[in-house]
Amino acid sequence: MDNNLQAKLDKLEDILAEMGSALIAYSGGVDSTFLLGAAKRVLEDKVVALTARSSTYPASELGEALQMAKELGVRHLVVDSEELDIPGFRENPPDRCYYCKTELFTKAFSVAGEQGMGYVCDGSNTDDEGDYRPGMRAACDLGVRSPLKEAGLTKEEIRISSRQMGLPTWNKPALACLSSRFPYGETITPEKLSMVERAEAFLHSLGYRQLRVRHHDAMARIELAPEELKKFMKSGQADKVAAELKALGYTYITVDLEGYRTGSMNEVL
Repeated sequence: MDNNLQAKLDKLEDILAEMGSALIAYSGGVDSTFLLGAAKRVLEDKVVALTARSSTYPASELGEALQMAKELGVRHLVVDSEELDIPGFRENPPDRCYYCKTELFTKAFSVAGEQGMGYVCDGSNTDDEGDYRPGMRAACDLGVRSPLKEAGLTKEEIRISSRQMGLPTWNKPALACLSSRFPYGETITPEKLSMVERAEAFLHSLGYRQLRVRHHDAMARIELAPEELKKFMKSGQADKVAAELKALGYTYITVDLEGYRTGSMNEVL
């Protein structure tokens, strides 16, 4: 580990120690798992994990989050949060995430008060500042702390540090709410969310890891990481994938030649 990264990790520990106690908004992804592990080490029993269960959060991810929190020995609470009931969210405007995060963090502060936790934290890092993320505005408005970002940690540094900490999430593919699969302006429904979740689960079952199935009405646009895109093109699985996704309700199945990239739906903004 280089001195620069070690200095950032030392700063992270100082930030957490200064807090004294914290509730971590926990998705089970790379960033929030690393933050939870670091907080557990520094704050011991003065940390609580909170996960929101909803139709936009894959059931498989909730299961992994529950297991990981148990392995870390952290108290883990689950609250129900149905974004589709939030006025303005279902219509999928460009600031959709602001509505979602406002509801989530409002609930998080309520739970933090009940649990005697002094702060609410999320897993945002410095790389998140390079994309359009209205959810971060909600966090700022409500006073959510982002210790990883405050310490100057990048996504790659978090992965490196997670591996050294022995966390199995160190190489876990990037996560995002299922609502991020829809073009802005397309109404989000439970049925459409289920189509996306099942389509991605099928592709994962074939061995593909970093992927998205973007939902464009009757068309599914598959994004795969560059190395996996090459694998798919040589696999002879096109007919199998097309048949499965058509059975889910899609009429047209496409593969994006640019491959997977975060925030691809923001390219129209």
